[in-house]
Amino acid sequence: MFSAIRQAARTRTMPLTARTGASNGMRVPGCRTIVTKKYTEEHEVIAFDDETGLGAVSITDHAQESLGDVVFVELPAVGSKISKGDQIGAVESVKAASDIYAPVSGTVTEVNELLNSEPGLLNRSPEDKGWLCKIKLSAPEEMNKLLTLESYKATWEA
Repeated sequence: MFSAIRQAARTRTMPLTARTGASNGMRVPGCRTIVTKKYTEEHEVIAFDDETGLGAVSITDHAQESLGDVVFVELPAVGSKISKGDQIGAVESVKAASDIYAPVSGTVTEVNELLNSEPGLLNRSPEDKGWLCKIKLSAPEEMNKLLTLESYKATWEA
């Protein structure tokens, strides 16, 4: 049965318009835009969506492991104009407190209000459901100066 499925998958062809649409710059319906994830040495991560110009800021999994159980999260105000490196919030845990710094410049468009009532979400899902805020980047080229996952890991694995 599985060989029949594999054979069918090999012989299936895509319509010519879908195959050529992506290469000539046209949008293909149902295709997702590029989302780039970059890191800072201060353990923030930003997932940047090139179509919307928004970056979702969170802390890394390594950061939440180091902090321990998060008990309080301070979030920035929606509408705040921030510059790269500005303090935009704080995370307090049973072990320590840590400031959160803006990985890029822009305007805060949204904050994760769920963290006010459920700060432990940062421990359970730091880079997904535990995002801190969304920033409309004013200088998307700043993403190029941030670290890749491999470079980030090298900063604390050494």
